[in-house]
Amino acid sequence: MPDPSTSSALLALLAWYRDMGVDHAVGNAPVDWLGRGDASAPAQESVARQAGQPPPPPTPRMPVSRDAPPARPAAPAPQFQVPTPDAALTAARDAARHARSMEELAAALVRFEGCTLKATAKNTCFFRGAAKARLMLIGEAPGRDEDLAGQPFVGRAGQLLDKMLAAIGLDEQRVHITNIVYWRPPGNRTPTPQEAQVCRPFLERQVELAEPELLVLLGGAAAKHVLEVADGIMRIRGKMRDLTIGKRRVRAIATLHPAYLLRTPAAKRLAWRDLLAVKAALEA
Repeated sequence: MPDPSTSSALLALLAWYRDMGVDHAVGNAPVDWLGRGDASAPAQESVARQAGQPPPPPTPRMPVSRDAPPARPAAPAPQFQVPTPDAALTAARDAARHARSMEELAAALVRFEGCTLKATAKNTCFFRGAAKARLMLIGEAPGRDEDLAGQPFVGRAGQLLDKMLAAIGLDEQRVHITNIVYWRPPGNRTPTPQEAQVCRPFLERQVELAEPELLVLLGGAAAKHVLEVADGIMRIRGKMRDLTIGKRRVRAIATLHPAYLLRTPAAKRLAWRDLLAVKAALEA
């Protein structure tokens, strides 16, 4: 009679094998399963061995003709074709120059294929607010909420911007809001200089069509690009400048981006000073 302790140990071992996924026994002699060419061969081999029968013969493979034509490679997936930087900039200038209205400029942006950001964005974010306004605000780039809505500054930062404008007696119907690029950068990263530069002709034409008297540049990326300076936002914010954008002469002031103010509420006092300067300039 077998030892009960030994039986319990064997049962426990079998249970462990089952839990580990073991589904058939393996003999001492190696088996060439690939040579059998049959996915069910392991189970057949195990059953034959347990019954004391010879294993089933391997499944013959179909001969391959050496004269057979090679398999045709799959067609590559369509790629987003981007022209060279010089060609893209030339195309942008040509498209922007021929736009005679905001509607035509928007249509030109939808057709434009010279910015790599368009390949990963869901929507083109042109502008929000009035087509023509005395005050034009220019930010950095669309974020996730903007990309989904197809409009700039509609997320948390945009909501704060609306409150900032309301504090000096302005609303969406009296301003023109846009960004230096019109498509969301992947991961909400800062646009590269090349991405901003290829969008520049559209931005300049947009300023000409919107006819603002004053530009407010929101954040360091927008300020550096539009003002063509390398200084940080803390050094250039709050100062009125005369600027030529396209064929239009305007005044410009840089201030802190609303997204930065959400992260650093203590900086709102600096932004409030800039807003008062904007209000004074519009009332002058």
